[in-house]
Amino acid sequence: MTEYNEKCVAVIDSSLPTGIIANTSAILGITLGKYIDKIIGPDVIDASGKTHLGIITIPVPILRGDNEILKNLRERLYSDEFADLITIDFSDIAQSCNIYADYITKAASTKEDNHHYFGIAIFGNKKKINKLTGFMPLLR
Repeated sequence: MTEYNEKCVAVIDSSLPTGIIANTSAILGITLGKYIDKIIGPDVIDASGKTHLGIITIPVPILRGDNEILKNLRERLYSDEFADLITIDFSDIAQSCNIYADYITKAASTKEDNHHYFGIAIFGNKKKINKLTGFMPLLR
């Protein structure tokens, strides 16, 4: 992996309550770790001899979006142009289910147009990600 050619971002709906923003960020990050384990660095030993598990080796900017931006972004990410990017989304459909099997069932009966996206994480080619998200400000 060439860290300079790849990028990782998360776009979160800034109108959501703080707890949902935090939960969305955590879910996207954990899921990214499953698909992109090559970006986790080795464990680190501090000066006291204590071990700290490896963390992601590249920055992950959290960008401010809204419902419309997320919907348009998700639509573009379905296109062939961006098919090589790893895309993870988290929606109201997923957030409303406490049991994963319920999410599978609910998603299967809900058309994509009816998903309200809380956040989207993207990993892959830096130029493509910049093309998609370069205009977005940081979530603060």
